[in-house]
Amino acid sequence: MLTAAALTLPLLAVGGCGTGTDRPQGSGRPAGSPTGTSTSGGTSGTPAPSGTTSAGPATPEPSVSTSAGAHKIRTAVYFLRGEYVSAAPRTVTAPATATGAVRELLSGPNRYEADHGRTTAIPSGTKLHSVVVLDHVATVDLSSRYDDGGGSLSMRARLAQVVFTMTRFPGVHEVRFELDGKPVKDFGGEGIVLNGPVGRADFEDLSPAVLVESPLIGDTVHTPVRVWGSANTFEAEFRLKVTDTTGRTCADVQVRATSGTGARGTFDVAFPYKAARTGPGLLIAYLVPPKDGRPVIVDTVPLTVNR
Repeated sequence: MLTAAALTLPLLAVGGCGTGTDRPQGSGRPAGSPTGTSTSGGTSGTPAPSGTTSAGPATPEPSVSTSAGAHKIRTAVYFLRGEYVSAAPRTVTAPATATGAVRELLSGPNRYEADHGRTTAIPSGTKLHSVVVLDHVATVDLSSRYDDGGGSLSMRARLAQVVFTMTRFPGVHEVRFELDGKPVKDFGGEGIVLNGPVGRADFEDLSPAVLVESPLIGDTVHTPVRVWGSANTFEAEFRLKVTDTTGRTCADVQVRATSGTGARGTFDVAFPYKAARTGPGLLIAYLVPPKDGRPVIVDTVPLTVNR
């Protein structure tokens, strides 16, 4: 299996990282999980009260570098913020990019990420045996420690973490799980049925209403800031706000994803902001329910905001 991984994983090194939201969906949905769909295409962002935005299809970040002959690729692994998946940046070495990403995921959040509420449902001590990618399906073989302990939410969350991490790569659409070399059909003791490969739509209940996939936690941003990801909101609308180190609002724009109201779509917008000074800030995704108009925060990404 390791030999097969070496043969198949180089295709991942070419594409770097992508949104992972515009994927064919498989039939191996965990029992009892909600369904979802993904769409592709452009999005729109309307500034409030003034400003300009630009939009287009979500694309991989230009994050490939070469150092001492090694090909480095910037990707993301997915931890948890509360009960929902949340992306965090990692750099892996080609060609074993998918293997490197899973190993980074198993290492858990770093101190900065933990201090900002990122956690993991994957048991400490879980080992990776191999990753093999064939026909857009990644077979991930983990040690049996992976299914130890936890209730149904924890079990589904740890599956989602691996699925989102793998499908960040454009060459991976779905994930099949193995434990110590044996295919997983029933995961843990919680009645989670894995009767085939699974994708992101199989874990829609663990995706925030707005999932920001770039910029990532800890990134440094400049104006105009580009933000892309996926969303499943009422009439596909939500808002993005940037605050600077003083807590002042630097920008507040309305965004429309490619679909919503039960169907997850993508968004990709760029908008200017004006910070009082450089320092720690936040990117905030929030909703304004039509009933009471009170903002509901659905995702936050700590950043360094450059003036």
